Amino acid sequence: MYISELKLWNFRKYGGDDFDLTKPHIIVPFKKGMNVLIGENDSGKTAIIDAIKYVLKTNAYETIRIQQDDFYNDKEHLRIELLIDDVTDSEASNFTEIISPRKGVALASLKLVLDVVRKDGHIQAYEVKGGNDADGHSLTPLMKDNLRITYLKPLRDAENELTAKKNSRLSQILQSHELLKQNSNGEKHDLIKIIEEANAEVEAWFEDDTGGDASHKKLIKGVIDKFLKMFISDDAESQFLLANPTMKSILERLAISVIDSKNLGLGTLNRLFMATELLHLKKKGDNLKVCLIEELEAHIHPQAQMKVISALLQEDRVQFILTTHSPNITSKVKLGKDNDVNSILMCNSNNVFPMGLGYTKLEKKDYKYLDTFLDVTKSNLFFAKGVILVEGWAEEILIPVIAEKMGIDLTQHEVSVVNVGSTAYLHFARIFMRKVAPEMEVKCAIVTDLDVRQDTANKTQVEKDKRDSIDRKIGKPLPANITLCLAKEWTLEWCLFKSPVLSELFKDSVAEVHSKTTEFKKDAATHRYKDSFDTKLSEKLKNRSLDKTAIALALSEKIEESTLDFNQQDEYIKYLLNAIRFVVS
Repeated sequence: MYISELKLWNFRKYGGDDFDLTKPHIIVPFKKGMNVLIGENDSGKTAIIDAIKYVLKTNAYETIRIQQDDFYNDKEHLRIELLIDDVTDSEASNFTEIISPRKGVALASLKLVLDVVRKDGHIQAYEVKGGNDADGHSLTPLMKDNLRITYLKPLRDAENELTAKKNSRLSQILQSHELLKQNSNGEKHDLIKIIEEANAEVEAWFEDDTGGDASHKKLIKGVIDKFLKMFISDDAESQFLLANPTMKSILERLAISVIDSKNLGLGTLNRLFMATELLHLKKKGDNLKVCLIEELEAHIHPQAQMKVISALLQEDRVQFILTTHSPNITSKVKLGKDNDVNSILMCNSNNVFPMGLGYTKLEKKDYKYLDTFLDVTKSNLFFAKGVILVEGWAEEILIPVIAEKMGIDLTQHEVSVVNVGSTAYLHFARIFMRKVAPEMEVKCAIVTDLDVRQDTANKTQVEKDKRDSIDRKIGKPLPANITLCLAKEWTLEWCLFKSPVLSELFKDSVAEVHSKTTEFKKDAATHRYKDSFDTKLSEKLKNRSLDKTAIALALSEKIEESTLDFNQQDEYIKYLLNAIRFVVS
């Protein structure tokens, strides 16, 4: 069994003016395996995690109660519903009073509801109920135990949690394991026997009276007992123990570390803590095996993040729901096409946008492409407020510099320029296109070349046909958050060459990079570039011998040092300026 759906009404930022049981304010679908909630800060990721915790509770047996600020704005009624699907016959035996079949689904389902009301500022008594009945049924202690989940909080204090102390997290984890429970036949647990034997040996050492005035008893225990009798009473006597021979006391004296490792850093301790906490997931029985992890990347360097997420992806019998700000982690998770068990869910503008097939306009071929090429660098698009998709390094280098000269800092606007490395922009753009409302508010500008050569026969008609073909391919009309910024002619470099604003700086950059090319040198008499410049540029563009990246770097330096005005009319670089203005509007 696994959590398949979460519905929220008036919970935290997910709310509205109406309260209609048929219209939740947010519906979050989950898949069986890895579910990754991504998005900027305060986008609602933690609210989703906490809603699940409120209903199911955790293996840490921590106190989790609805708070005043869990209610949306000034509303007096909130509701959380969880749907647990694929409940097998064996698992269903623990929930006979509340289990129910689902139409068209072979395995049974379990609906859990937390409905909370406050009156005059006071939160009324509430409880989690199960079943499809209007009022639902109370959960038995056995049901609650079988629904508890593992939860790893953000900014984990791993060193403190793993240290031996009263009620340590390590002792709580171990106490719930079946191997450390008292034997049903009443016989003492092996671990208790070991401690009792060790206690006896320790006590015998401190009681050793051989040696007279130099004995262990005389020098240590005798001194302590002398004072103890004066402090308490004549019959008071000390006793040295490793631990009281009870399971709780023994486990509270335990610490855990990594063999042959000294002075462990935060990253290693954090991974040790996660590995220990995940012991719950291997517990035998028909319990719900779900793990919530907030900010998996906390205190872990990028390569270690990749190792951890890769390991978790192999746990096919466990459902993970985690939040992250890490492109490294996001790049390892599949977007979530049909039949996959991995899924990315993007939190944005008080909504949750699943990336799976059926939600976006991504096609099956797009998923295959993105699962291969959506690397760490490109995955930062999931965390941006605006995205400019470009075809190559030249655009990626120049657009931020041009934006800066326009008085626009793309970093401050949280805009990512993503180089897709080819004309495969549609694979990435469809991430931001939804099949059903609402539309995403992340602005995405697609910057692409026209790719019609200057010497093409019937050039005007061919250009028109190419524009029409791109429009059909991209699926116009586009949603309001997507715009296509198409070069006026051929390529970026050709547009820069013809640009009234950038032409001279571009020519200087080409001449600097291709300094041995005669056609790119200035005439000695006129100090102007030769008429053959455009012919040679066209030739190098056609045979792909122009060093576009080096030219872009040279041009970017010249733009930074210039006093150019990008507000004047320039039809050749207008598409670049439009892209920049669109994503920050």
